[in-house]
Formats: sequence, structure tokens, C-alpha cells
Amino acid sequence: MKFTVKDVLSIQVAPALGCTEPVAIALGAASAMSLLPSKDFDSLEIAVDPNVYKNGLAVSIPGAKGLSGLDMAAALGAVGGDPALRLEVLQPINDEFVADAKKAIADNKVTVTLLRDQQGLLIRTKVISGNNVVESVIEGLHDNITSLTLNGSPVESPLIEVRPEGTPSPVAAMEEWLKGLSLNDLIAMTDQLDDDDFAFLQEGVDVNMRLAEQGLKYGLGLGVGKTLERLVRQGLIKKDMMLAARILASGAADARMSGAPLPAMSSAGSGNHGLTAILPIWAIKDYVDDIEIKSVLEAIALSHIITAYVKAHTGRLSAICGCSVAAGAGATAGITFLLGGDAKHIAGAIKNLLEDLAGIICDGAKTGCALKLATAAGTAVQAALFSLQGVNVHHTDGIIGQSPEDTMRNVGTLAVDGMIQTDKTILAIMLEKQFSDV
Repeated sequence: MKFTVKDVLSIQVAPALGCTEPVAIALGAASAMSLLPSKDFDSLEIAVDPNVYKNGLAVSIPGAKGLSGLDMAAALGAVGGDPALRLEVLQPINDEFVADAKKAIADNKVTVTLLRDQQGLLIRTKVISGNNVVESVIEGLHDNITSLTLNGSPVESPLIEVRPEGTPSPVAAMEEWLKGLSLNDLIAMTDQLDDDDFAFLQEGVDVNMRLAEQGLKYGLGLGVGKTLERLVRQGLIKKDMMLAARILASGAADARMSGAPLPAMSSAGSGNHGLTAILPIWAIKDYVDDIEIKSVLEAIALSHIITAYVKAHTGRLSAICGCSVAAGAGATAGITFLLGGDAKHIAGAIKNLLEDLAGIICDGAKTGCALKLATAAGTAVQAALFSLQGVNVHHTDGIIGQSPEDTMRNVGTLAVDGMIQTDKTILAIMLEKQFSDV
């Protein structure tokens, strides 16, 4: 099967309201509740894989006034979510729904189970309401609802993606196809962009810029972006291309991770990946003379493509921070492209970035992600500038391969095979903290 750039953008890039793990949990609950005549329930049970658990544990939920937690995400989805909105399921949430969700949790109606041995994304939701038992299953992808049952019987629903048994999901098929491409093939895909694609790419910029503006205006979350701006005004640091990229990316992450009720344009299944893949490129355009917006959008398209390529090797969720590694590789490729670099320069930039950031761990979604996005954005610019100046990491160094493709495959091996115990250890530390605070 062969895909086009339009396929990549439609499958890999989509708006998401809030961090995608708690949102996916909310979607599971909302889709189950859609089978019931009312929003009343006696019990709500969710069971999730370790990575969804890790990423949904501490991050603020949009519209929930700073509240967090997997139980709260499930309760909000159940009482007020609209499953037809997919990853924007929590868009209808208001104060009344928040109060209902808090009451359900206070009444011990919501339970969360960690599926410790589960590999791959999985969210099982079971709701009991009177004599009815409804269940939903999400697996593989954050919005991939594979099963809905009412009292043990399967239910047909437009929420379920129907495909022949044994047929891979569009994302799985695309990722398998991407793995077989060369960097030149990936770059050449930008030649296929049409006016509709450019309009969609601009929409992604606009969506993510609204988050950045919100974070920078109000100093939300950790206030990383706003603090960097303040340091510039105080004359303690100077604003250049790298700092401009860091400010925009971290400002947007500040807003998103604090639960701002604004969507992010995601990339490869993650809103924060989308912030890293888009905003550093948008930031540096102001430092390039006579640049056309069309060229900037081409660079962003390449960033999405490279991000999807790396994620095809590392998996959707892992112990490696994909915002730094996958989206960082995408961003540096896009920046190098925008600054006039050829395939050799782009290859060098990707190697430079992966040598620099490959060891950054993912310890769950939370406000501190803004620091990692700041690092990734600045490093993406630096890696590009270094490569354009002939500074390239040699293939004899560590996990760096002869080619950028080999290097990205090596990062995938590190994430999938090498860091399984790391992932378990991260979660164990987080769980120990959680229960010691009770």
C-alpha cells in the first residue's frame, strides 16, 4: 500500500483538546455512556496500560479548573463528554459537569486499574447503570474505539472504525510503509502539497499559536515561556532564533499542560509533539529574509512527516520523550529545509539532534513538559544551524548510524527494546509518590 502526503496529514495530524491520554480515557467513558439512556451510573471502572496511566496521572484536564487524574478524566467523559468529537470529547465540559464528576468520585463510583503487563495502548471502560452494563475498548491509538457492548452484546456504532478482520489500522499500515522510505523519499513528499494541504497546515499553526499566546499572556503552568520573555526584557538573556523557538514552544506547553480549554494541533498522536513539530519553525521565519509563508508551511509538512517516521520506530508511547526525540527530529528537519539546506544537511541535523536528546525520558504528562519542549525547540534550531555550518556527529559515535534512517531506527530499538525496564521504573517511582501522598 502506498500513501500520499495528504494521507500522512489526515491520519497523523489532528486537533486534540487537552493531553491525549486523559482525553482518550474520557473518550472511552463517553463512548460507553452513549449506549445508555441517561448520564446516571452506579459505577465506572477503567483499566489502562502503564503508559496511559503514566501520562494521565498528573496532567491538568481542560475545562476542569486545574483538576487532574485518570478517575476525573473518566468521570468527566461519562457525565459530559461528547464521543462524536473524538479527541475533543471534553469540549462541552462546564462547571455543572465538573461538579457532577467530583461527586461521582466522592461517592466512590469511579475506580482505576493499572494493567501492569499490558504492552501497547489499551483503555477498557465498564459502566454499570441499574440493570445495564456497557463496555468500551480503545486500543492501539488514542481514539481507536474497537468495541462497544451493551449487556455483553456487541453494538454497532459510527464511533467504531469497522475494517475486515486481520486488516491493520490506517496508522499501523502507514507506519509500516513509512519505515521502508528513505530520507529523500520523505523530503520528496512535500512536492505533493496542494492548496488544501497548505490551508490545513496554516490551521495547525493558528491553533498552536493560540495556545502559545495564552501561555505567554497569563504565565500558565510553570510559566516557562513567560519567564524566558521576562528574562529578555530584563536584559539577562538575548532573544535569537533559538530562544524565539523555545519561547513559543514552551509557552504553548505551559497553556496546554495547565488545562487551558484550547485544542492543540497534534502530530503522530500527541498534542505536545504537534507543538514541537510546528512552533519552532514558525518562530524562526522572522529571522529569515524574504521568506514565503508557503515555504514555511512546506517545512512544517516535512516536520510532521519526519515526526511520524520516528514514531513509527519508537511506538506511540514509550520511556523516551517523543516531544524531544521524534518531534524534535521533525522540527530540526523542517528548520534546515527552511534555511535552504539540502538532504545532506537535513540528515546531519537529525543526527545532531538525536545525539543530543535521545536520552530524555518520558516521566508522564505534566506542567514540567514545558521545560522539555523548550529544550527540544532550542536544540532543533541549534542542530540545524550546526549542520548547515558543517558540524555533524560522526556515525562512529554511540547510537548514531551511517544514515539518518539507521539513526532513527536505532532510537526506535532503544525505545522499544532497551528501555522497557526504564519505563517500569519510572512508573514505580511515580506510583510510590502518589501513594505516599495519600
